[in-house]
Amino acid sequence: MSSEGLTGAEFKKQLREGRPKLGLFLNSHSPTVAEQLAHSGYDWLLVDTQHGPMGFETLSAMLTGIASGGAKSLVRVAGYHDRSGIQQTLDMGADGVLVPYINTAEEARQAVSCARYPTAGTRSVYFPQRSMNKAGLLGYAGAANDNVIVALQVETADCIKNIDEIAAVPGVDILFLGQNDLCMSMGLYEKYKFPEMYTSPELQAATDKLRAAAKKNNVILGLFLFGTSRVGEFLEKGFPFISVGNDLHHILTQAGAYVKDVEAISKEKGSSWTRRPSALI
Repeated sequence: MSSEGLTGAEFKKQLREGRPKLGLFLNSHSPTVAEQLAHSGYDWLLVDTQHGPMGFETLSAMLTGIASGGAKSLVRVAGYHDRSGIQQTLDMGADGVLVPYINTAEEARQAVSCARYPTAGTRSVYFPQRSMNKAGLLGYAGAANDNVIVALQVETADCIKNIDEIAAVPGVDILFLGQNDLCMSMGLYEKYKFPEMYTSPELQAATDKLRAAAKKNNVILGLFLFGTSRVGEFLEKGFPFISVGNDLHHILTQAGAYVKDVEAISKEKGSSWTRRPSALI
């Protein structure tokens, strides 16, 4: 079901009902790429300011581009301490934030507080802002605490240790599993050969603990995947909010597919051409 035109509250309601919402991370600081991908069919796009080079001016243009395509927009900020990043992101019209590196319930409470207006939180109100252009100050601010999407990253051993308390924090909408960082935090990259850590019993146990905490507190489960091979598996495990990679990986894999085809065609025609080394080889 399309997410275009849904309020944030409606978007979250559909996720809690188990309706899948597929999306993509954006790591290139390109408003043009953001706008084009907003027209590609994904439900949501997440601008990754944690690992991308975009500043607030570029982020503003990227969020405008995403809005033009009707996708929901989220931004990964620096962390629970990043009050200015959360504030700017939401004032610029983002539908929500993803807060990385959450380890405790207190950190989760601080993240939620930055994204909620008083008295539920400590977000500052100011007018005019892009977020208020459609509904006005009262129309936006009055419903913002219901509509803003607050996702917390589950990516450390301490987060899993404290997940029951974290999941119970009021205002946490999504617990977003980052398998790569979690595996590193748990020492699984040292224990297993790649990619065996992703199917290890330790990671499975951590994931099961996360799933139980989310179910108990009616919190949505999300995760980051590279590609589509495991999407079905995690849909069955109750993860409706799934990223299938990022924009740069999409570019590399599509370019790689063309390069592979050209190599085969040129060899077949007796004019052999070999690709230059790439980031995927």
